[in-house]
Amino acid sequence: MTPRHAVRIDAHQHFWDPKRFDYPWMEDAALDPVRRPFSPDDLAPELAARGIDGTVLVQTVSDLTETRMFLDIARETPFVHGVVGWVDLTAPDVGDVLDQLRDEYGQLLVGIRHQVHDEADACWLERPNVRRGLGEIAARDLAYDLLVRTRELPAAVSTVAALPGLRFVLDHIAKPRIADSWDGPWATALAPLADLPNVDVKLSGMVTEADWKDWSPQTLRPFIDHVLDLFTVQRVMFGSDWPVCLLAADRYGVVADALANAVNTLSATEKEQVFGLNAQRSYRLPGLY
Repeated sequence: MTPRHAVRIDAHQHFWDPKRFDYPWMEDAALDPVRRPFSPDDLAPELAARGIDGTVLVQTVSDLTETRMFLDIARETPFVHGVVGWVDLTAPDVGDVLDQLRDEYGQLLVGIRHQVHDEADACWLERPNVRRGLGEIAARDLAYDLLVRTRELPAAVSTVAALPGLRFVLDHIAKPRIADSWDGPWATALAPLADLPNVDVKLSGMVTEADWKDWSPQTLRPFIDHVLDLFTVQRVMFGSDWPVCLLAADRYGVVADALANAVNTLSATEKEQVFGLNAQRSYRLPGLY
């Protein structure tokens, strides 16, 4: 089925409140610039200024309370078209939890994510109880966001291959070392993942893998070109990673404009795919797909 109209979607953004949740990934002092609440009121004018029609709101902490909070926000916020939440994939009742969320919030829950790259075990995705949980996600036609680095890519490849009925979305192009100008191990490890048809990838999270004070669209271009060569334009999508991106950019528009510049050789039709249509398809966004 083809989406009815081409809207512009930011497929990866966050909200948070350090007074309400503890964020282990935010403990480093370098994160001080974003250690404050971020809400829909902060993002709305940024989206309007760049002509972004909607977003996918993505989990930030392993807490079901946050998932429910995000789904409540989505109910009240017209521009949030879907939520990628968190559930405990290893829990025996994970299927029941997913059913409860879908019963309560309907299609606003579009996917699940776990911060796999923070697990000590590089093969966490291959654990039997994790695979069983992923099967429950597939059974409910939800997507699963892969948050991995190069270390976890082999396990991601085997997991995606083992679950051909599950739609996977790779976050942040697997976080290559952009600050090093090129990352050969990442480039090599990413290729087998692209051979699997049930995984798409977000062009997101790149500016914070670059030198925060010295990057440009040209810095990102080799990495984006590699992803496009592997996955093709039909399987990539724009994500801002706001407000994390503010660590390396002073406002949302800098990141959005940088990606637009880095893909400026694409045709108008291809840009529509990257900036909206692929996200609609990957996440089955309600009211759009």
